[in-house]
Amino acid sequence: MFADYFRKMKGTTKSPPRVRVAEVIWSWIGAFAGIGFIAYANYHIFAKIDLLLVIGSFGASAVLLYGAIKSPLAQPRNVVGGHFFSGLVGVASYQLFSQEPWLASAVAVATAVAVMHLTKTLHPPGGATALIAVIGGEKIHGLGYLYALMPAAGGAMILVVIALLVNNIPRTRRYPEFWV
Repeated sequence: MFADYFRKMKGTTKSPPRVRVAEVIWSWIGAFAGIGFIAYANYHIFAKIDLLLVIGSFGASAVLLYGAIKSPLAQPRNVVGGHFFSGLVGVASYQLFSQEPWLASAVAVATAVAVMHLTKTLHPPGGATALIAVIGGEKIHGLGYLYALMPAAGGAMILVVIALLVNNIPRTRRYPEFWV
């Protein structure tokens, strides 16, 4: 029984092959453009109105959107919905359990995973979006449920628009695979 359990950890396939250099370059261009646009807007536009647009989970979204464009987890519905629903869950978890940050953190991430599954919006960086709503500073907490719209869903939409523009430039790439 234990042998079967541990045997599963060997995996079933080999590591995927390396990608072509062109694929690496297009991934770099997309990630630079997506994060660059959001960061520029964050520091030059949103800072003036005391809002924020950059959250750490967007770095992981950039990896999926520009480096794994065929993944179901990188499709527009998953990216935007995953960040939005996880933002809502994270804020609710913080508001309900802020006196016990460890509990708020665990509830936020676990519930975000469940909600993303139920809404067909599974996007791994959404777990970080939920967690940021709990562990973020005063600026994040001060946003309340607005956090789910801006920066979470709004920033995700910007990343998706740039993914649509950049990922469809080369003939060898196509994005998205599906919308809904």
